[in-house]
Amino acid sequence: MLQARLIIALCAILFASSTRAVDPAVIEAQNRRIAVVDTVAPAVVAIFGASGGGGGSGILISPDGYALTNFHVTSSVGNFMKCGLNDGVLYDAVIVGIDPTGDVALIKLLGRDDFPTSLLGDSDTLKVGDWVFAMGNPFLLATEFQPTVTYGIVSGVHRYQYPARTFLEYTDCIQVDASINPGNSGGPLFNDGGELVGINGRASFEKRGRVNSGAAYAISINQIKHFMDHLRSGRIVDHATLGATVSTEPDGSVVIAGILKESEAYRRGLRLDDEIVSFAGRPIRSVNQFKNILGIFPKGWKLPLVYRHEGRKHEIHVRLRGLHHKSKLMPQQRRPRQLEPQPKKPDNKNPEGKKPKPQPGQLPRLRRGRPQPPEKHKHLFIQKAGYANYYFNKLQQDRVLLSLGTLGKFSDVSGTWRLLGQTSSAKPFEFFLSNKALTLEVGRTPYLQELDKDLLDEPPGTGGLLVALHHLRLLLTQGGTPFTEFSYLGSEPLDGRGEHVDVIISVLTSVESRWYFSKKDGSFVGYDTRLSDDVDACEVRFQGSAEFDGRKLPARLQVRSGGQEYGMFHLEQAILAASPKEKKPDTNDAGK
Repeated sequence: MLQARLIIALCAILFASSTRAVDPAVIEAQNRRIAVVDTVAPAVVAIFGASGGGGGSGILISPDGYALTNFHVTSSVGNFMKCGLNDGVLYDAVIVGIDPTGDVALIKLLGRDDFPTSLLGDSDTLKVGDWVFAMGNPFLLATEFQPTVTYGIVSGVHRYQYPARTFLEYTDCIQVDASINPGNSGGPLFNDGGELVGINGRASFEKRGRVNSGAAYAISINQIKHFMDHLRSGRIVDHATLGATVSTEPDGSVVIAGILKESEAYRRGLRLDDEIVSFAGRPIRSVNQFKNILGIFPKGWKLPLVYRHEGRKHEIHVRLRGLHHKSKLMPQQRRPRQLEPQPKKPDNKNPEGKKPKPQPGQLPRLRRGRPQPPEKHKHLFIQKAGYANYYFNKLQQDRVLLSLGTLGKFSDVSGTWRLLGQTSSAKPFEFFLSNKALTLEVGRTPYLQELDKDLLDEPPGTGGLLVALHHLRLLLTQGGTPFTEFSYLGSEPLDGRGEHVDVIISVLTSVESRWYFSKKDGSFVGYDTRLSDDVDACEVRFQGSAEFDGRKLPARLQVRSGGQEYGMFHLEQAILAASPKEKKPDTNDAGK
């Protein structure tokens, strides 16, 4: 009897506690979390190999279908893939660009121009203990395309993960304890406000097999932002190196342990045992911190570096070298699993052999055998060495070069050019540019560059201004046609500190030019021309514009090289000839 009374009393207590009001703050937090998940879920992508092999996750970032994922996901599924969204629809997708070192890939879903998208956040604002959640397609279970959600906290920020049997390297990444399992690769990491702060990629599985162990790593979205336009270029992109190694001294300072004499950092004055104070505006206090910061930037960016030499601080701007040789960035991509076609078996339930229609929200039976691109989309992939998909590079070239058309028609003035004016020191100048020779006379001093001879730094100290102006004439009159290589590179901060610009790269023999176009309004703002590898470029920046016979040229040309200002040329007259036939000028006649 006593036992029965105790049971009744216990049940009463449990009933009373179950009916006690839940703290409204808990309910509010739960409802907010559910609302955030409902908002971002439509942009989460379930990726499947077109032949049924491989897959992972991704996240849409633009209405026209661009989505981020991991390189190791796309390398297993091929150039075309199938992508499901939680609207129950399976879409075709094509590879755009890849970053093998940073384990990032950009793909494009096809068939719509109004895809749901995710809002990009600021990963540098994350703090240890912040709530985050991951979404994706773990173990490829999302055959109905509904993403799985896991919740956790930020366990660490600015982590460095060494390459694991490959050159794949996670720098400045985010460590989380949210469950990340195989199949989550390439999926989004959101902050508690639903902003995209990372792309999930690695997890520490240790001895527990391929099951989450509570330590996972996401590539920071701020790193990806630096590479976004490079990925849109259709390239196989590379990360940067300073051309120097560092070590830690007993007092904790980070110093140069080794440096390439060919590097721009060396040409700007950096030497062995110099202390690195800051890089790209961030202080350097350890070797890992230096690797973290360096690893988030693309090859070729120019960035500020502060160092201490013999007790004195110096600030330089250094263009970064590539981390890898080009050949290492072209790994043999693993083909998707290919199965031999099997003979058809009679279907008693479908004697007429009609193909059943896939049900909404269900992954259709994918065709076996060697994967073929969809007929209507196969033109969206162009194979070319050094590119993941050259088709998208052509798209970006066409977009950027549209602004040249606003300068006027130059194609009918491909003959001799004479550019006259005064320097900032009031000296008269005249450039004479032809297909055979280039001359400049400043005051009474002549300079000559014959195009059938070795290309020189003329005038001395400019980095090759005469050759640079020759390449400008070629670009304006013929576009990319006369160059042996011509492509869209991506974007970068102009001179390491200015506005971001789109960059077109051209190469003719050994000469490389980087052409800069404002991302704000598309205007042509300047260019760098380098006569050969590992020498200082001729840097030309445009100021204002002047119109000559309906064609616009820069009103002023600012010229510098090797961190030193050479001079300013104020253009007052431009005589542009239509005929390419001319007499090679004599330097004694230049300016007459």
